Amino acid sequence: MSLITKLQQLQGPDLENLQLLYKALEFPVEARFYCAIWIEAQEWNTIDIDNPLCEGRAIDLLREMIKQVQAKIEELSDEDMFPIRLKLNNFTHELNNRFSNNPFGFVRLICHCLESEERLVQNSMQNTPVQAPPCNKDITESITNIRMMTQKTEEDFGNLKQKQEMFVFQYQENLRFQTRLNQLASALPESDPNRRAEEITIRKRKTELEQTLQTAAQELLRLRMDLAEKHRTTLYSLKILQSRVLDDELIRWKRQQQLAGIGGPPEGSLDQQQCWCEALAELVWLNRQQVKKVELLRQQLPIPVPPGQDLLPELNGSFMAQLSTLVTSTFIIEKQPPQVLKKETRFSASVRLLVGGKLNVHMNPPQVKATIISESQAKAVLASETSNWEETSGDILNNCGVMEYHRETGVLNVTFRNMSLKRIRRADRRGSEFVTEEKFTILFQSQFSVASGELVFQVRTMSLPVVVVSHGNQECNALATILWDNAFGESGRIPFVVPDGVPFIDMGQALNSKFMLANGRSLSQENLLYLAQKAFSHHNVGQTEDFSNVFITWSIFNRDPLPNRTFTFWRWFHGVLELTRKHLRAPWNDGSIMGFVSRSRAHDLLMSQQVGSFLLRFSDSEIGGITIAWLAEDANTGERQVYNLQPFTGDDFNIRSLSDRIHDLSHLTHLYPEKPKDSAFGQYYTNEPEAPSQGDGGYVPTSLVSHIPHMPGYREDAPNAPSSLASHIPHTPGGSSNPRGHEMGNREPLSPPSQNQLAATAMEAKHDEVPRTICKSSKTTTTDPKPISWRIFFGGAQKRSGLESEGGTGID
Repeated sequence: MSLITKLQQLQGPDLENLQLLYKALEFPVEARFYCAIWIEAQEWNTIDIDNPLCEGRAIDLLREMIKQVQAKIEELSDEDMFPIRLKLNNFTHELNNRFSNNPFGFVRLICHCLESEERLVQNSMQNTPVQAPPCNKDITESITNIRMMTQKTEEDFGNLKQKQEMFVFQYQENLRFQTRLNQLASALPESDPNRRAEEITIRKRKTELEQTLQTAAQELLRLRMDLAEKHRTTLYSLKILQSRVLDDELIRWKRQQQLAGIGGPPEGSLDQQQCWCEALAELVWLNRQQVKKVELLRQQLPIPVPPGQDLLPELNGSFMAQLSTLVTSTFIIEKQPPQVLKKETRFSASVRLLVGGKLNVHMNPPQVKATIISESQAKAVLASETSNWEETSGDILNNCGVMEYHRETGVLNVTFRNMSLKRIRRADRRGSEFVTEEKFTILFQSQFSVASGELVFQVRTMSLPVVVVSHGNQECNALATILWDNAFGESGRIPFVVPDGVPFIDMGQALNSKFMLANGRSLSQENLLYLAQKAFSHHNVGQTEDFSNVFITWSIFNRDPLPNRTFTFWRWFHGVLELTRKHLRAPWNDGSIMGFVSRSRAHDLLMSQQVGSFLLRFSDSEIGGITIAWLAEDANTGERQVYNLQPFTGDDFNIRSLSDRIHDLSHLTHLYPEKPKDSAFGQYYTNEPEAPSQGDGGYVPTSLVSHIPHMPGYREDAPNAPSSLASHIPHTPGGSSNPRGHEMGNREPLSPPSQNQLAATAMEAKHDEVPRTICKSSKTTTTDPKPISWRIFFGGAQKRSGLESEGGTGID
């Protein structure tokens, strides 16, 4: 399904966010709709916007986009389509004007649109999102209300200013009356009748004017106090809204960003957050400017305020504090650095200032510096009032960058693409703490000014915890530390405090999210019960115990080895996760792999099925191993028994896939409970030619085939012996068709072993496991590290190399 089709299925807040996205970007959604096929067919991400050599390709895409829109304009010839044609025509001119000298900006715009659309679609597809955000309508309404309040106070200020100007004019008139009286007193004698008559008139008018001025002064004071009260109401509303945006919505986004690293729902786009924060910044700034203008009026005309009722000084400081909090809180990490950080390995991160465009910070682009600090230093950073932190715990190369403003998206950010950790200084470890349990963080710092240097802000933000490793074999334990921290670290905590134990129901959700992120299909309740039983196997728990309120500690999770094993619960689970991700993802998602089932449970399930039934379960004793349990019957005694094949690992599947190995083994007929194996795995079989052609040098190619030797009471040439699909098996030159090497011409059938031989085989294979071998026929690959039997077939004859070994050690 195309992306545009998915977008048309959006509803509610997701649809509103899509409309807000295109409105904010000044990109007609009609252009996106009509050019959808062309837009989605282009490889936008292959264009490196930092490489000048890619500019030509960006220019071609811009020109082609304009052509696509113009072609659609010509198609929309109906009169009803005239408004859309006009809108699209204006858009073509705007594209040319905006991006003809900045083709990379056009590519960035389209990439931003597509990425935002993908996030909206993913959010809408989440059936049970974690901490689903509340409706955005409340925030939008609050912004609208505060904007109306700000407009009203602006009108009130204009009225106040007009009345003060009238007061000043009348006050000047009163001064002129006083000046005239002084002139009369000095120019004419007191007995002069003209002087007396004029003085009476002037004094009367002056008295009336002074009464008017006294009334006006009281009115001005009342207007000033009313306006200050309205500003205080606006400030209170802004505080509530800002707390909602920063402490709820933005914190929720950061938490989702943290959970997304272990398989939680995607954190969503920051565009909506930026719209809210920019609206807040604008409103706070406008109200602060109004308060400053009122202060200027007061300086021009001081009117005493009753004690305890002067709100203006407090308002000015409060609006400044709101703006400072908003700016420092919206300096965030848009793309987190990897949380398992290997020394001398390149990594990237991106930092964004959500209010940068609204405050015109890009007029003097600030520099951002990244440093790595320890857990104790992170605590000191939060406790310190000094914004510029100089201490570090290591050296990072390419750790400075300048923030760049992208006009087409309104984003002010900086992307560090080539950072590398050169050196790390570790603290003294506490007690039994391992290197892979030590947490660091990347600290990003910057300083910038707004309003022509009137305000200076120092900002900083810390990444999610990172664990530094030197070798690849430390990665698994480091991932355990990160999983525990991401899943159970609370917002607003002291860096980087996590609980020592959590309910297993919470752990199960974390493991499920992690497994689903890597492999698609989630874990069932039966899977989680199995994992709980395995984790708490130290305590000899029962099969039906409720683990909802049982706490799993960090030691049980990844410090203490499992009983009779050399590895921890997490290390075992991680091995299963990686094996599935690399080699078994498709059959796992099909439900063909049961996986999380014990040996005894597999035995009970198969014993009630037909002979040849099998299931796949993850090995209990080998990290990253999967075994096949199947039901066989002794042809002589009729005894039914469940066997477990020696586990396969990733190394085995690098040689031959699981599906092909199942195809090879004719002992296996039905996937539990009753699904023919070809129906379950046939779509994953490797297609091979029916007749091999002679390759270079005239050689016949060969292939590897799995084989189980010496099965008790089993005859491969018996009438009831299942056969492989002949359509997948090549014909050897000069011989007959050979299905995977199991039914060979002129081959002598295997005879049933004696009871002594069977006992010897069982002891060698450990715990009822059957060793496996691989026959080599029709196509050459690398050598299987497990015990194998090389069988090369041609012309109906069989030759065995000196590497042949029919034995093998079963491990599970």
